Amino acid sequence: MAEQAKATKDTPRRVAAKTGTRRTTRTAATGSGGAAEAPRTKSKAGGAAVAPDDGRSEELRSVLEARLQELTTEYDEAVVTLTDLQRSRVADGAGDDQADTGTKTFEREQELSLVHGLRERVQQVEHALARLAEGKYGSCERCGNPIPTARLEAFPSVTLCVSCKQIEERR
Repeated sequence: MAEQAKATKDTPRRVAAKTGTRRTTRTAATGSGGAAEAPRTKSKAGGAAVAPDDGRSEELRSVLEARLQELTTEYDEAVVTLTDLQRSRVADGAGDDQADTGTKTFEREQELSLVHGLRERVQQVEHALARLAEGKYGSCERCGNPIPTARLEAFPSVTLCVSCKQIEERR
């Protein structure tokens, strides 16, 4: 009976031949002191997760363009707010005490930080749209491995896989 179960069990090579991926395991330490096996799937192809001719590319393009429009609107509003704060600084600065001046400076710095963050996110979405047009969307810029679909759905403008992003964040 054990021989029959052993004979019908797919080996990693058979699974790779059927699916185009191979599963490997790695041991990870657990809190209980034992080792747990965590399966990892590696793609043999290494190409982009979203093919340029794929029907999903149009859907992704529309999602990215909608996000770009949303961020651009938010950015424009933040720039107007920052401009108003700058004007009020020039107009009202004469009679303010130190606390008022400090509060206004703090507000301007926060708004400036918001504007810079929004501009960076706009650039990320624009870069993702350019990568989609080039057919490189969905593959990691650093290692070339496919970025998992769940990660792309959560962060459509992402350009690095989880491993490469972790390496970048450690620096």
